[in-house]
Amino acid sequence: MTLRHIDGTALSADTAQTPGMLREEAISGASVGSDRLWMGRTTVAPEVRSADHHHGESETAIYVVSGHPEFVFLDGDTERRVRTNPGDYIYVPPFAPHREENPDPVEDAVVVIARTTQQAIVVNLPSLRAGAEDAWHRSRQA
Repeated sequence: MTLRHIDGTALSADTAQTPGMLREEAISGASVGSDRLWMGRTTVAPEVRSADHHHGESETAIYVVSGHPEFVFLDGDTERRVRTNPGDYIYVPPFAPHREENPDPVEDAVVVIARTTQQAIVVNLPSLRAGAEDAWHRSRQA
């Protein structure tokens, strides 16, 4: 196995997508043959919010490159919002329903994402609450 270089201008949008966002794949099984890692860049346009979604069994780490994206999730029955700045990191546990929002009227929000699966698992949801209920039932079966 050898090191691989992926040019930032050559990323592929041929990966799982969520309305309101553009995911571009850099490191994956398809691009470099990775077995347990997916990495890419996501852009959320100004004044756009993604659909509610989760990433299945994958743990997700997010690094904020530019803009001030906001991450919305449920904490029990309460909707919480995390406002970020460039240089911040976010951890999203497996099956955690959430959405990204970019409230800025002009600037894109750009983040780099790493996941513990070699594919971008994305499960789009009708709501955060529906995803939380699904995760609760899954935990009761484990």
